[in-house]
Amino acid sequence: MKFIFGGIAFLVLLLIVAGCTQPTAPQATPAPTTQPTTEVPVTTATAVPTTFAPATPGPTETLQSNWAVSVQVQSNGQAINPQVIYTFNGGMGMNLIPKIDVMLTRSDGTVETGNFTQPMSIGQTVSLPGTTGNNDRAEVWVITPQGDRVKIVDTYVPFRSYH
Repeated sequence: MKFIFGGIAFLVLLLIVAGCTQPTAPQATPAPTTQPTTEVPVTTATAVPTTFAPATPGPTETLQSNWAVSVQVQSNGQAINPQVIYTFNGGMGMNLIPKIDVMLTRSDGTVETGNFTQPMSIGQTVSLPGTTGNNDRAEVWVITPQGDRVKIVDTYVPFRSYH
């Protein structure tokens, strides 16, 4: 605590010595003068390519227990043909939920979409083309029987995971 108070006292002392606490005298406004105008050459800027970073995954919601379903998301880890695979794992609502939308925002900015529709079965998959980057963003939206759209998964999908 002595160091903190000593440091603060030292900074205050420096401000006083530097003259930063004294009011400044108002400066007189110079009289306006006219100057001839000159044309400024217009230059065009060239676009610089940038890498796209998908938005940060946001919050997800939990479905009512009678509508609950589970979808797993993972990459196939193949560099030649990278795919993000959405696997339907079932749940109490698998016969009640009319549709599940899946969306992949790839690291290059491309958005891929797919869906699961009735009849749904455990182990059913949707595969979307991914990238070899580690910031492909996967989202899963469940359409409830009332027509509401509920996000249950929003995450980055690593290209390869080393356990």
